Amino acid sequence: MEIILITGTFITFFLLFLAISAARNPEGTQSRESFSIKGSLKNANSTLKRLLVKRGRKSRKRERLENELIAAGILMKVEEFIAFRMMAFFIAGAVLYMISNNFLLAIMGGVLGYFIPMIMLEQKKKKRIRQFNESLPSMITSISGSLRAGFSLLQALQMVEEESYSPVKEEVQYVLKTLQYGTRLEDALLDWKRRMPSAELDMLVESIMIQRQVGGNLVYLLDKILETIRERTKIENQVRTLTAQGKLSGLIIGLLPIVVGVLLYIINPDYMSLLFTEPIGRILLAGALVSEVIGFIFIRKMTTIEV
Repeated sequence: MEIILITGTFITFFLLFLAISAARNPEGTQSRESFSIKGSLKNANSTLKRLLVKRGRKSRKRERLENELIAAGILMKVEEFIAFRMMAFFIAGAVLYMISNNFLLAIMGGVLGYFIPMIMLEQKKKKRIRQFNESLPSMITSISGSLRAGFSLLQALQMVEEESYSPVKEEVQYVLKTLQYGTRLEDALLDWKRRMPSAELDMLVESIMIQRQVGGNLVYLLDKILETIRERTKIENQVRTLTAQGKLSGLIIGLLPIVVGVLLYIINPDYMSLLFTEPIGRILLAGALVSEVIGFIFIRKMTTIEV
């Protein structure tokens, strides 16, 4: 909004300047000034569009990061998380520089420190979503039982909020608070689905919304969703068991060169120090690092099966 106001003020003063100039020179140059005004308006319009597109991209990135923090259950603002990443960058770089007295290693450590909070955020998000999915069958069973007993959907959600544990308890509390503020149930459910990116929750929300639009037996739909979730969990456990050996093999193969290199450096530092002091050694280390990353990505892709 600030950019739009500043840009609009600038355009207004610029047009006012052109109008004053035209009033002072009324003879002979009217067509040229009209053409100049049209060109200035066109340029200002294109600049304003570029600023709005750029600001829209930033807002989308901020919204995506905010959704990541919410899904991970981290009570932190986007600005605070960005500041935390910058602090991790400087602290990790400074620590490595004090240890090694090498500016290149300090930069690498700073980059690693900058990305570690994002990796931790992703891991915490996956863990919380997994806990939510594991507790979702119990929540659906509770809602279905409450509906069979004659309670409304809102009362069923209140009972789930009283009986459940984190993270289901926190998410249901958010939905109930949203409804207390006057939000429609459909909008609250859509917001819940945005907060918690879970395929199982998507099925639950979509079934409730379809039932409210076209009618039908909601208890029957919940029972079918519960059966589907249990079968899907069973298949996921089987796939996880079958791919565990491949993941472990990839981890061992990936860590083996690093462990051997560290042991050789401890046994004979002069022999291994050539890799860090000689240009050819640095090139070999860079090539080994790239190969390690590529191999790790390929093994993860081969052992990751979406259910």
